[in-house]
Amino acid sequence: MIRNTTLTVLVLLAWAARVSAAAASLDTVNFGDVASERNHQLTATSSQIRAGGLSQSARQLMPLDPPADYGGHVAFTMKVDPDRPNYFTIKLWGSDAGEERGRLLLFCEGKQVGVRHIGDVDACLDILSDQPRNPGRFTYVTTILPKRMTNGKSSIALEVRALGRIWGYGDTWERFQRKLEQPSRGIYCAYTHTDAQFVPPADEKQGPPPIDPPTRSEPGIEVMGEIKSRVSREITKLIATPQLNQMQMQLLARAYHVKWTPAYRSEEVVAKLAKALDGVYDAFKRDPKLAREDKATPNPDWFGLGPSGDVIRLMAEPLQPHLTAARRANWSEMLIACRDWHRTSRRQYTNQSMIKDLYGIYLANRGIAVCDPAKAMPEAEARHYLYEAVGLQPWLGSDTANGPAKPLGHDYMQLTAKGLTKELGYVGSYGEVLDWMTAIYEATRPSPDQSGDERIGTQLAKAARARSVFRYPIVDADGFRAMALETTVGWRDNHYPGYVTYTQRPTRDAGPFEASVATLDPQLVGGAQQLIADGQFFASMREVMKESSFRVTEGLLYTPDQFEAIRSQPPSTHRLPMSPGEPDFVFADEEDGVVAIKNGQDILYASLYWRARYGVNGLARVHQITPTIERDATAWEDVRYDDSGMTYTRDDRVVEAQTRRHEKSKGDVKQAVEGEVLPIAKIPAGVRFKPGDENVHAGKGTFYALRYGPYLIAMNCTTDRTFDLDVPDDMAGAVNLTAGRAVASSALKVGPRSTVVLWKGER
Repeated sequence: MIRNTTLTVLVLLAWAARVSAAAASLDTVNFGDVASERNHQLTATSSQIRAGGLSQSARQLMPLDPPADYGGHVAFTMKVDPDRPNYFTIKLWGSDAGEERGRLLLFCEGKQVGVRHIGDVDACLDILSDQPRNPGRFTYVTTILPKRMTNGKSSIALEVRALGRIWGYGDTWERFQRKLEQPSRGIYCAYTHTDAQFVPPADEKQGPPPIDPPTRSEPGIEVMGEIKSRVSREITKLIATPQLNQMQMQLLARAYHVKWTPAYRSEEVVAKLAKALDGVYDAFKRDPKLAREDKATPNPDWFGLGPSGDVIRLMAEPLQPHLTAARRANWSEMLIACRDWHRTSRRQYTNQSMIKDLYGIYLANRGIAVCDPAKAMPEAEARHYLYEAVGLQPWLGSDTANGPAKPLGHDYMQLTAKGLTKELGYVGSYGEVLDWMTAIYEATRPSPDQSGDERIGTQLAKAARARSVFRYPIVDADGFRAMALETTVGWRDNHYPGYVTYTQRPTRDAGPFEASVATLDPQLVGGAQQLIADGQFFASMREVMKESSFRVTEGLLYTPDQFEAIRSQPPSTHRLPMSPGEPDFVFADEEDGVVAIKNGQDILYASLYWRARYGVNGLARVHQITPTIERDATAWEDVRYDDSGMTYTRDDRVVEAQTRRHEKSKGDVKQAVEGEVLPIAKIPAGVRFKPGDENVHAGKGTFYALRYGPYLIAMNCTTDRTFDLDVPDDMAGAVNLTAGRAVASSALKVGPRSTVVLWKGER
């Protein structure tokens, strides 16, 4: 239901205005049950029946011989409602894990339902990770069935196909789409229904809830020795290397200030770095494009010669005896070329903006300030790029001869007012920019013993506190308690569950304590101490260290000292908000269109602004975790928006939502939602746009209302309007979780930038 915005909203949602407990499936297929499969005209290829979780029967789809992109499939017919929107849910065993077991795709009337990689309608019913999602219990995954395929029909042909794993960064089809070489996970049941929240039959086995899972005791402190040994070996090797690339130089420059490393206060390292900088300059003279992109960095055009600028910044004092007039002129020349090019080629996505502005502009300029202060931008001028990247000032895009380009207008902020990144809505893994924000803060230190920019430090703490809401309790693969990063409702995520994460996710470039140590914010320190107390710190570092790359080695450098810094802090009473025993709460970010709810033992995340890249799609994404089952769903919702008068028509792509680079390899697969027309919301004046462009404004609503079982979520995304929310009859007497009291009337006012969550359920 999508209508133009008005000042009063009547949320009908007639198909969902029923008590959740009364919801029932229209039809059920029990896979492996002969009678049920026969009644649904089931046919299968390359499939086997096996006993699965809780001794329930399941079908497993097998690899082909020889292996291909697809594996086996099952096709069947199910009942649907001819007059209402319909959903399809599949039941999966939460203990299953293993990326190599691939994915499961849904087809309707012979056509693929949605896009395989990061689509708003996600064709992948399941994306297996190496970490089990819900050990010992079942997971239910719900998606929409295209309305035009069910309208007027009482039954429909459906199919589930196995597919090999996808690597989203693959530049060829073979690297992107892997062949399925292992059996898929088991599929237990399939259901059709008309409520967004599927409620399994009361007699359906679910498995016992985990009760006080134990903490890890292994691995232990020996991991710190392993980290130091790995880093020290690399440094020793670099000291003996004739010519260093920029990333190698940066590790040595950083290690020069770390006491336990072989590089600490080493004059040999200083001389080697001066020679290495000369080598970078010589390479720059041979190929001036080096200032734009350095092939030795992970993403060449993000860094340019910024790492060389950072080396000069870090080594400003010890390099002084080596700074001849020629070197000052040469090094400044290459860094000026770097800085000035990167100012004209800034990137929009938050993590990319932070990296490019930090390295390509700011650190290059810090190096110039050491070599030739007269040619450096004033610090305040250089720092404004960082302020834009971390959301302290509007992000205005690349510099042009006529001023900032302003591709997203004059008031677009890279972070929301509550501290989340905007890419375009809530993102899980890609939103974990705390490592880069900390690097930005650290870069602003005038010297290693002085504090960084106070405004950036405050913004870093705010962002880390906001991210802490998006960690929820899980039982890890070995049965131990842990907290996981919420990715199921993330725009750019396809890794479920998310990585074990507490205050900060450990990555290739950084450990889990950087933001906590930089800010010493009590809440962040508490989360870091919780990581240690749960025994997950050493295990997570072991996981990171499985990758042998230089990038990971460099990222380990500061972890031992940061670990000691956290251990030296007084014990904190703070724990991550979703931890068992913590108070109930509702967190809503109206700029990202995302909600996080802790309601007793019920945890619910919802992206109301869900992957609406090209137009208003009327879809939300929900992830609910209870003690016994886990659900995730793509669901219809009510959306109000300011109409631009333009529309976007869904095309035939089935592989990737943002590009057609691999479409030629898809074969004869057709798209079930092709031809659906989406309205485009109003685009701000001065922003260049045409239908089909990805744009943060094109699919953004002014008001959202989502009914999901006993929850009714209403979100006002405007800054200057108030909407009336009519409470459905079956929600009378519901609790307003946002206000902490029962609903007293049949209508509520939802003010600017505010969210109301009503709940009528049982504890």
